Amino acid sequence: MALKVTLKPQERVIIGGAVVTNSNGRTELVIENDVPILREKDIMKDHEATTPCRRIYFVIQLMYIDDKNLVEHHGTYWKLIQDVLKAAPSMLGLIDQMSDHILGGRYYKALKIARKLIDYEQEVTENVRNPGRSSI
Repeated sequence: MALKVTLKPQERVIIGGAVVTNSNGRTELVIENDVPILREKDIMKDHEATTPCRRIYFVIQLMYIDDKNLVEHHGTYWKLIQDVLKAAPSMLGLIDQMSDHILGGRYYKALKIARKLIDYEQEVTENVRNPGRSSI
């Protein structure tokens, strides 16, 4: 089944490991085979992986787009989640969901759960910095 991707001017996308940058106008691409695709809004650069959960997202992204080094990325992932669970056992539910997707080779779905993990990490961090402060 083909996937239609509409790119804004200057928007980047990773398609099958290649970074593609759109020119000045809107562009529609039709991807006719099954390859990893990440839109710019979903791409995390290595210097942005500044927290434990952001590093987890980054390594899952690498699993998705860099299958040549999949074994190495898996090893890094399992080490990272062990560290996160030691520090924050309350993340177990999200990590279990994410890990199920990884074990099934569904890396894009795992990335979506990793986004939730980053949001949760940020919420926990803010609560530690500002105890008793309402989020309303």
